[in-house]
Amino acid sequence: MSLPPEPRANPALYGHDQAAAALRDAALSGRMHHGWLLAGPEGVGKATLGWRYARWVLAGMPGGAAVGEAPLYRSPSEPIFSRVAAGAHADLRALVPGTGEKGKKVMIRVEEVRELTRFLAMTPAEGGWRVVVIETLEAMNEAAQNALLKTLEEPPPRAVLVLTTSAPDRLLPTIRSRVRRLDLFPLEAPLMDEVLGRWLPEMGEGDRAALARLSGGSPGRALVLAEGEGLAMAREVEGFLARLPRPDPAELHALADRLAAKRDGSAFVTFFALLRASLAAALRGAARGQGAPPWLAGRGLADWAGLWDMLGRLADETETLNLDRKQAVLTGLSRLST
Repeated sequence: MSLPPEPRANPALYGHDQAAAALRDAALSGRMHHGWLLAGPEGVGKATLGWRYARWVLAGMPGGAAVGEAPLYRSPSEPIFSRVAAGAHADLRALVPGTGEKGKKVMIRVEEVRELTRFLAMTPAEGGWRVVVIETLEAMNEAAQNALLKTLEEPPPRAVLVLTTSAPDRLLPTIRSRVRRLDLFPLEAPLMDEVLGRWLPEMGEGDRAALARLSGGSPGRALVLAEGEGLAMAREVEGFLARLPRPDPAELHALADRLAAKRDGSAFVTFFALLRASLAAALRGAARGQGAPPWLAGRGLADWAGLWDMLGRLADETETLNLDRKQAVLTGLSRLST
């Protein structure tokens, strides 16, 4: 597996040249907004685009580009690229939630946001613009978002905030109203095939195609699935659904044992995410008259939608409250089987 660099050190951006051009054109036309919200599915490239924009702004917003060069591109050989990647530029600050126990994102604290306010009150050290990048904005609690709101309401001169989120509905409405939103969308199948071919050259074409489908066009999500036995969990999901409406109880217990065996919870989390994704895809197809798998006929669409919601709550509560994963699997799958 050939893993891509972290977003702040990644020179490659796939499928979002139009969004990058929108950022560039707004700045060069004099309509540069003080706050940009890059929204879209998790793992689709929001942070990579945000850091690409930050480098370009700190490089002085050069307008010229070589023929065929992607918008906002700065070469890794340029000093600005290495300085941003190392966090060594005096006019740059970033807030990126870390990863705590069980892989969960750590909340961004209000004290960290207040430190940004002090940074933005300073004169640019290098005479250009100050840039703040905040990844996963939904990792802020309400107090931290309110602290950020004060800066967005009274933006300092020559400063730009680049914010990313996979859950814009979890942000304060007042935050959303004071930034310019730019939506990023999943990659099309041919581009996903190209990207996964570069990152996972040792994987067979069939497995890469399955990863692309399971990830919904998100390269980052595809990598997570590849690292976390995503294909194996997808086969578990398909096997369970194929045995509905009355799977064998012994098989359910064996599946629950397999999912609970990994102490870090990764198999449990991945299985539930893929199970809900399969339910959602089947419901969308049925609602559009595109046909449905046989197991969907056992209930009304509204009942399946309620079960989709139930599975999400059950998975969240199990991980948040450190409940028994095997029992959670048996509870959730039994509800789908009755």
